[in-house]
Amino acid sequence: MSKYGEKNIKAYGNNFTTMTPGPVAKWMRTCVIFQFFRFLAINLKMLVVVRKSH
Repeated sequence: MSKYGEKNIKAYGNNFTTMTPGPVAKWMRTCVIFQFFRFLAINLKMLVVVRKSH
């Protein structure tokens, strides 16, 4: 597909059936503080799984 054809595609238009992120989801994706705590939580879960396997 050429670059010219891609200009007509609009994100989240009626042709797409994907969900659009709400304001809370957008905030959670861009907030550095929230992402830091989420990173810690995921790492702790990974440590528990690895510890159980050894």
